[in-house]
Amino acid sequence: MKTNNPLLKVFDTPYNTTPFTEIKPEHFKPAITQLIEKTRKEIEAITEQKATPSFKNTIEPFAFAGLDLENTSLILSNLNTAETNKTLQDVADEVMPMLTAFHNEIMLNKALYERVKYVFDHQSDEELNDEQKMLLTKNYKSFVRNGANLSPEKQEQLKNIDQELTKLKLNFSKNVLAETNDYSLHITDKKILEGIPQDALQRAAQLAEEKEKDGWIFTLHYPSFSPVLKYAKNREIRREIAIAAGSRAFKNNTYDNQENVLSIVRLRKKRAELLGYNTYADFVLEERMAKKPENVLKFLNEIYEPAFPAAQKEIKKINEIAQKDGISQIEKWDIAYYSEKLKKQELDLDEEALKPYFQLYKVVSGVFGIAQKLYGLQFKKIDNIQKYHPDVDTYKVTDDQGELVAIFYADFFPRSGKKQGAWMTSFKPQYKKDGENHRPHISIVTNFTPAGKEKPSLLNFNEVTTLFHEFGHALHGMLANTTYPSLSGTNVYWDFVELPSQIMENWAYEKEALKTFAKHYQTGEIIPIDFIEKIKKSKQFMEGYATSRQLSFGFLDMAWHHNPEPEKITNVGEFEKKSLQKTRLLPYHKENNASVAFSHIFPGGYAAGYYSYKWAEVLDADAFAYFQEKGIFNPEVAKKFKKLLSQGGTKHPMTLYKEFRGHEPQVSALLKRAGLKR
Repeated sequence: MKTNNPLLKVFDTPYNTTPFTEIKPEHFKPAITQLIEKTRKEIEAITEQKATPSFKNTIEPFAFAGLDLENTSLILSNLNTAETNKTLQDVADEVMPMLTAFHNEIMLNKALYERVKYVFDHQSDEELNDEQKMLLTKNYKSFVRNGANLSPEKQEQLKNIDQELTKLKLNFSKNVLAETNDYSLHITDKKILEGIPQDALQRAAQLAEEKEKDGWIFTLHYPSFSPVLKYAKNREIRREIAIAAGSRAFKNNTYDNQENVLSIVRLRKKRAELLGYNTYADFVLEERMAKKPENVLKFLNEIYEPAFPAAQKEIKKINEIAQKDGISQIEKWDIAYYSEKLKKQELDLDEEALKPYFQLYKVVSGVFGIAQKLYGLQFKKIDNIQKYHPDVDTYKVTDDQGELVAIFYADFFPRSGKKQGAWMTSFKPQYKKDGENHRPHISIVTNFTPAGKEKPSLLNFNEVTTLFHEFGHALHGMLANTTYPSLSGTNVYWDFVELPSQIMENWAYEKEALKTFAKHYQTGEIIPIDFIEKIKKSKQFMEGYATSRQLSFGFLDMAWHHNPEPEKITNVGEFEKKSLQKTRLLPYHKENNASVAFSHIFPGGYAAGYYSYKWAEVLDADAFAYFQEKGIFNPEVAKKFKKLLSQGGTKHPMTLYKEFRGHEPQVSALLKRAGLKR
């Protein structure tokens, strides 16, 4: 049957890339409806067989069932985070619950589960390799963890919970985006802006001009508000924008997320209880390297013990500097400003002096060069594939033999249709089928400082490490070389997925790497060696504070999700205040709340897993020490790490890590690198 819906056609595009310019919001619902029916028939073909269940006739076809549906769903969800609008949000509101319902239908398909269970129980009868065993185990556990063993009545309850959670998570994200876009700080008196760097002022003036206003406008997008907090001498505007950022979705208005938070944690607890777990964290962590909540809390506390006293000492130093300005007690809106002063005092390092050496596209060329040295990858910019926004850059990635490795999309700058933060995603996974290795389409999305009228996009060092971080995730996706899509690339345990990203950040601090891309955008001068030394020293600057802050999010996540009675929580603000008391370094402000905009753990996939960032830092500190021992571009070490990246989720992550490193990682490696080791 012919169709005009591009999502229902074979993409007649270079490298089978997504035809973004042909896709309209109204295409998604009919396409997904039809692809659900197609997938349903693929499942029926498995369940209606008369042959005894086997890996070949059950697990393998199930691994490839619904690939078109998955790819179309990825396009919708990726656009809804990177280039959304009211029409697309309405489509997502309608379609995402359909996808949740269909996922539940598959997971509660008795005939399919019985076939999977038979293969799982009789796997010793077949000669399966490690990847096949992992796929079988993952499939079986997925059914059990999605209610296959529940009574029909409880299965119905679970389906209703999942439907409701889907709606709540979509609403949470919409509210945060709306609150981010709705705020602006309009200044007409230039004296108030003393201290803010010229390029930040130019962008603010440009934004005011676009809105047909005089003066300067600052928003809650990171490249806009960050220079205010870090450099504005006027304490009042620092306070204004800090309070605005911290009160998003916490104003008892249309976009308030308090009820969404309470409903999500209660429903997650009910879901876990239905499946026989005490808390949602117990359920989640069963399939993580940490295994159980007690281990997570022990891990967080092990780092907290040296980090928090170090943070208190750092805050004391900042207070001493602030007191010279007549401030008796520093507040959240003072920390970035006086940290910058302390950094200049202790390291003689000025973040603004570094920025001219970090022109965005030179940094991009730098990470490409590092990937070439380590893994033999070549990146060629191409303009013959469609984009979802003109800002997006597109690249063809090949290996040293000229073979296609991946298609890579890079979307760097903030806009109203894009959520805050930075992330990596994919439009198509890697897998092998019918003798062909289908290569992935990978994307990174950030919110970097855009170019001004007089300057190109210049990154602060935090943005440089963010680019390296997301590019590390992208390498994990690009280098995937597995048979089955559900085990490919970043389809690994959530407390392992940050290793490839966080280890990549290390090269941003290394002289041998910096000298290849950190060049002054006007003169071409390579970054001075004393700057490089200061950058390396800065890795430990305020590390006690930074670590304590990150631990606070881990503790908050566990407070919400390792709570045996979330139904008794009635006040989001009070609950968060109590949960964060242990890590509090600055005064509490009742108008601010982190939970209501904590996208990682509420709509995102890090619920009961935010500790993963610190967990992966332990892995990356230990892993990068290996590179440092042998040379940061050592081909043998790089080859071993490339193998780890390529294997995705085909083996238990600790097995992969030990194959690379030769031993299990130790927390001491992280504490030593951070300067926190006692």
